[in-house]
Amino acid sequence: MVKKSFILVIPQEEKKGSVEFQVSSFTNKIRRLTSHLELHRKDYLSQRGLRRILGKRQRLLAYLSKKNRVRYKELISQLDIREPKTH
Repeated sequence: MVKKSFILVIPQEEKKGSVEFQVSSFTNKIRRLTSHLELHRKDYLSQRGLRRILGKRQRLLAYLSKKNRVRYKELISQLDIREPKTH
């Protein structure tokens, strides 16, 4: 009962399943891994993990740009992410 009322207090955009939350979470992981790799250049397992997270974030951003372009632009500007090049 208490848990249900707590979930209703959280705004829709901050739920863990939302695309915005996932992209911001991936962005934090990417920044943390990037700073780690600056110190440990030969940590190939972390490089692989970074590439996987980058791909996941890219797919989520592509999905969001198709579904809601306004939310996509807001998220890009909030997180200070470059917009991917399109061919």
